[in-house]
Amino acid sequence: MSHVGEPLAGCVMVITADRRKRELASALERRGAEVRFAPALSTVPHLDDEQLIADTRALIAHPPDIVVATTGIGFRGWVEAADAAGLADELLAAMRGARLIARGPKARGAIQQNGLEADWVAESETAAELRDYLLAEGVEGLRIAVQHHGNGSDGLDEAFMDAGAFVQSLVIYGWGPPIDPAPHREWIDRTACGEVDAVLFTSAPGAEAWIDGVSEAGLLDAVRRRAASGELMLASVGPVTAGPLLTADLRTSWPDRWRLGALVRELVKHYSENHTGIQTTDGPLVMRASAAVLDGRVLPLTPTGLEILRALAKAGGNVLTREQLSELLPGAQAGPHAVEAAINRLRENSGSRTLVRTVVKRGYALAVSVS
Repeated sequence: MSHVGEPLAGCVMVITADRRKRELASALERRGAEVRFAPALSTVPHLDDEQLIADTRALIAHPPDIVVATTGIGFRGWVEAADAAGLADELLAAMRGARLIARGPKARGAIQQNGLEADWVAESETAAELRDYLLAEGVEGLRIAVQHHGNGSDGLDEAFMDAGAFVQSLVIYGWGPPIDPAPHREWIDRTACGEVDAVLFTSAPGAEAWIDGVSEAGLLDAVRRRAASGELMLASVGPVTAGPLLTADLRTSWPDRWRLGALVRELVKHYSENHTGIQTTDGPLVMRASAAVLDGRVLPLTPTGLEILRALAKAGGNVLTREQLSELLPGAQAGPHAVEAAINRLRENSGSRTLVRTVVKRGYALAVSVS
């Protein structure tokens, strides 16, 4: 239960990450948010983050002649891991002096998102085409860095070494589909339907997988509209993670520093500054996706009460007729007495008899403060 004054009180926030999700969730919950876990991917646990950073440092110390990007999701994950370790600028600088070879358009897109240009792209998106192209050119004596995503090298490392190249293999985290895909699908639906305040991303691959799920559900336009209007906040830990979201034309926010703590502060700042709410005679009223917060207190409303209060808040103190409000009632409960009963229930649950005014012979209005 959220307490008075918590900046994220009443907010429903979806975490799409599998890694470090509990650390992030606890920080949000301490500030009043309701957190839902809906991983867009699962992480292969046996891959060693420390080894990737060590390999990245080695690459920076001895820049390659050729960099092979086998997947967009893996290339972004690599830069992201380097960013978290404070090495992204040095890594990208080391790559600028190399030829960049991409296995398909997604790998090329990831290269471009990081301010680089691919020198060649395999049209068939196969490792075999990429391998044959480089072997035909000749790689003897060259230093080749091969970015691998997950398991297996598609034989690239071995082929280049056999041809006389020095190969540095960089294995990025392994990703797979979510262990339980049901929450992933459910919270995409709920996000599109307006039941979520914020969706949080801590990896570019997770963001890309989430967008794929949204697209498969046919809900990309609905999510895009909610994000553009400000009703939905899509928040990532940094610009690398935000890349797939921006490519999909989704309005996205991120903090200046690539850290989970900075992401939490960004959310607190957003909901403190941009959701001051409507001033009522009982204090500020803030409407969240699935709750109403009055003077810092989450109101224990029924779904119908929440919809009625949302409509009254949207009217901004103007009168809504009984007929207009009756359309918000479930089923056949449409008469004036049903509306009156729903308003009384709303007043009782909100703890205020004065929050909603009765306007004689006209209807009801929110008691907006004129001061």
